[in-house]
Amino acid sequence: MISSALKFTLPLLVLNCYTANYSAHSPYVQASDEQYSKALKLKSEYNYKDALSLFQKLVATDSNQINYLTNASFCFIKYGFYLAPAPEKQGYYKTAEYLSKKAIQKNANSADAHYINENASSKQKITNAKLIKTEVDKSISLNPKQAGAYHILGRWHRTIAGFSMIEKAMINSFFGGVPPGGSYDDAVKAFMTAIGIEPKVMIHQYELAETYHEMGKDVDAKVWAKKALEINPVSPDDKKAKTDCEALLKKLD
Repeated sequence: MISSALKFTLPLLVLNCYTANYSAHSPYVQASDEQYSKALKLKSEYNYKDALSLFQKLVATDSNQINYLTNASFCFIKYGFYLAPAPEKQGYYKTAEYLSKKAIQKNANSADAHYINENASSKQKITNAKLIKTEVDKSISLNPKQAGAYHILGRWHRTIAGFSMIEKAMINSFFGGVPPGGSYDDAVKAFMTAIGIEPKVMIHQYELAETYHEMGKDVDAKVWAKKALEINPVSPDDKKAKTDCEALLKKLD
């Protein structure tokens, strides 16, 4: 998944070195709890840079703690998407995937562990098509109220639906095809479900508008882009969605 040209590095071997059991009453555990609470607060405030730094330290001290792994994975994705230089982005996504897989090894029934990143190049999306679909389906089965998983599912369906004939031929020839689905209608259903769970999250509505646009249903695309802009953007995702919605509406006018 990661290009050999990427310079991003993380001492992954360190993650396996700190596996000692600590007493529930030790000062270390108390300190870790305080650090974890602080990291969660930073994450909730969309301060992904500082949250990632803290979660990295927590994972380094206890790589068996699934909450550390899943939150670190999430922050690697967000930092990579919003803050990392372009040549390094895939390195962050690769590390996020590594941490998610490690979390799955610890607890295969954790919905958050199966919440896999789907930010990748077209070639990587072809390679990961089965993995993304399998993991997002598992995440939804474990937590049907996880809007983010439906969001990723919607993007997956739309991506597969938009593949060229050459890309589809590559999937069938080299990866044995993909699971059933991969249609624009399936993408609409997934985004509608995400909106039903999180009606005030702008990015869900923007992605639905974009899907309708790709389908050639520009009237519906305008409706949902305008609906999205009625929401007050709070998170970096929504702030980006606001810009994207405005650009989409300008293109459709």
